[in-house]
Amino acid sequence: MPRDPGAGSERFKERGVLLRVFIYVFATHLFAGFIWLLFYVGGHRM
Repeated sequence: MPRDPGAGSERFKERGVLLRVFIYVFATHLFAGFIWLLFYVGGHRM
């Protein structure tokens, strides 16, 4: 028997998927922002 009573429910799985998607989207945007910053700083170097 799972420790969490809602661990096997569809709602719990849906919450896990939404959390994972949010983390992936956030990490992707963070990485893209870092790459953009590298190009920005590199383009304005003298």
